[in-house]
Order: sequence, then structure tokens, then C-alpha cells
Amino acid sequence: MTHSDAPPLATRVKTTIPRMYIYGILIALLLGCGLRLAPTTAFTGIGFDEQLYQYYTSRLNEVGVMNFPKLVEEYITRQAELTSAILPPTRFMYIFCGHLWCQVSGQNPLAALHDVSSFFSILMLFLSARFAWRLGGAAVSFGVTLLMACAPTQIHMSQHALIDGFFAFWALLSLYLLWESMQSTSHRRIWQALMALAVAFMVLTKENAFFVFIGLVAVVLLAPLTGYAKWRWSVVITLGAGACMGAGILLILAGGLGPLLSTYSGLVGKAYQLEYAIRTGDGPWFRYIAELMLVAPLVMLLAFGTLFRLNRSQRGVIFLTIFIGITYAVMCNVKYGMNLRYTNMWDMPIRYLAVLQIIWITNKLPAYATSAGVVLTAGIATHQLILYTKLCVGYPMYELISSELMRALLILK
Repeated sequence: MTHSDAPPLATRVKTTIPRMYIYGILIALLLGCGLRLAPTTAFTGIGFDEQLYQYYTSRLNEVGVMNFPKLVEEYITRQAELTSAILPPTRFMYIFCGHLWCQVSGQNPLAALHDVSSFFSILMLFLSARFAWRLGGAAVSFGVTLLMACAPTQIHMSQHALIDGFFAFWALLSLYLLWESMQSTSHRRIWQALMALAVAFMVLTKENAFFVFIGLVAVVLLAPLTGYAKWRWSVVITLGAGACMGAGILLILAGGLGPLLSTYSGLVGKAYQLEYAIRTGDGPWFRYIAELMLVAPLVMLLAFGTLFRLNRSQRGVIFLTIFIGITYAVMCNVKYGMNLRYTNMWDMPIRYLAVLQIIWITNKLPAYATSAGVVLTAGIATHQLILYTKLCVGYPMYELISSELMRALLILK
């Protein structure tokens, strides 16, 4: 199992790809699809956020997209009467996809949203396979795909009508298209146009797009210092154009600047008064690291191992590490706004780092490197499935918060 981080395109084209990696990736994709489509969660209730997404989708079915400003107006009126914040209908893309699937399939809104979450979790898996291949080749793609297929948080998002896995797809797609835009020479304009669309859809999905946008811009600005790509003003302009496109569509959907500002001012102003957020959404800066260690300890330890060996030749590692680092720095400082669900967009980058460490370890045994790498990766994937079973099958996990994670793992009783 060999590896070179982000080899030149010409080198990748000339390299013979072992069939075993192709078959392995296909098997991992099939496994991941099965795990996402099969209902395995022990929690069968409807969460508070799910109720709101269900309500907004139902209302959109009734009034139609052209009357979407009516939903925003209703939200502003309702939010003004409440003492704490509720999520707004301006998380348009998720609600709209649920609405479309209702029209096509005849499903009820909750079932349609659940299907949307499952479908985009599967798309996230395929995107991860493609992204990892472009960064590191076939062997790395196989490892990342297998670990992503069995990732507990990814499977969990596919089991519920929650927006976070849906948002993670658009965030990772924006990151992938940014990488292509900064590397490609022959099709750069196409990659940049696709990146602008992905960023726009991300903005239309959730307010967390602000954190991702900062991370994407930081990746571009730091490129000359780290050497993984050249500085290009066109990339920065395209990122900004995508964000403006998404914001402009939101402005139209909300019915103007006034309603849009009222929506977000009401959300931000009362977010700090939500009792549940106060009780579960705070913590030290390392809370995300601690919780990721609970749901994927072996993956995290391997990822840290790659960071300890970081050098300037590992362009893909530097690219992903900067993105994780910048977005982490912003997200861990949001008061009462921390939840492991928000870290779904880091799952693929972290597993990319982990697979590089697996390859580095197994390459110490040249005669058995490939077989040892496959066995070790499969073992870690199996461990992830065991953890998922403990968290969400043997225990009715719904909210990915520290206390619930520790109870599911019998750290707390």
C-alpha cells in the first residue's frame, strides 16, 4: 500500500492502478450505501429541529416557492413572541430539497427530509472517494472511502432528518472544487464556476457557511506561504462571487433586506437565551477534539501522527490542515454554539490524514505493506462500526453532546 501526497497529474495518468484498489473502493461504497440506507438507529422519536424542518417543508408544499417570503414573515412574527431562538426557514436548500422530494415521491415531509439526509450522506461518501483520489491516489482513496463508509457521525446523520450532513456535503464540495481550481490549468474556469455554485448552495443551506467561507479564503491566502499552490486573485474573486450569489438569492427569498436582517437579528439575539444551548452548547476550546476522540479515537490518533510528520512536500495535508485549523478556531469560539454535528465536514479530511499515517506505518514492512495496510484499515473501520453500534444502536443517541456520548460509552452512568 504505497502513497505520494498529491502527485503531479501526469504521474497519476501514467501510473498503473491496481485493480484491487478499484474493487476495494467499490466494495467500500456499497458498504457505506447499505449502512446509510438501512434503519439502524435506536432513537425513533422526532427531535425539536426535525419538527421545525418538517413544518417548514409542509408549509412550502402548501404555499409554493414563489411565496417563500410568507414563511419568513411567519417566522419573524413567531420568533418575536418567543423568549429563545428557533432555527429559521432561510436554511432554504435543505427545506427545498425536502419539498422537491415530496412532490416527486409523494412522501410526507419528515420522511422526505430523512431521504434527503440519507442521499446526501451517500453523495458525501462518493465525494470523499473522489477527493481522496485526487489528493493521494488510488490506495489513499480506498482507505478514506472505507473509513468514511463506517464513520459513526456520517451514518448517524443519514438516520435522521437533520441538516448537518447535508451542509457538510456542500462544505466539502466547496473545498474539493477549491483544490481543483488551485491545481488545474486546462479547466480552471470550469472548476471555478462549479466552486461558485457550491459556495452559493452552501450559503443557502445554513449560517455555518460563514465559518467555512473564512476557512476557504484562508486556504487561498496562505497558499504562497505553504507552497501547495500559487496565489490567484481569480479564485478569491470566485469565492466572493459564490457567497454573494447565495446571499442575493436569500435576499430575494426573504422578501427583501429588512426581513432577512430581522430573521438573523432575531436568531442571534435570542440564541444565547435558549436553555438547551446554554446547558449543552458550551465548553473549552478543545471540546471538539475530546468528542471526536470519543467517536473515532483510532482515527484521531492516526491523524495526529500525520501532523507530527508534516513537511512542505505534503501539499494535500497542508491544504486540509489549514482548512480544519481555521474553521476549528472560529467554531470553538461560538458561545453556546458547539455541537459535534457541526464537525461532519471534517470527517473526510481527518480520515485522509489517518490513512496517510496507516501507509507510513505499514511501509515499514515493504514485503507486506499492501496487505498490512488493508488489514489495518479494515480493522479500524470495524472498530468504528462497533462504536456506532454502542452509540446509536445499543443506546438511543440523538444529540451528539458530551454527556450523551459518555453515557453511551458507559463513561458516565
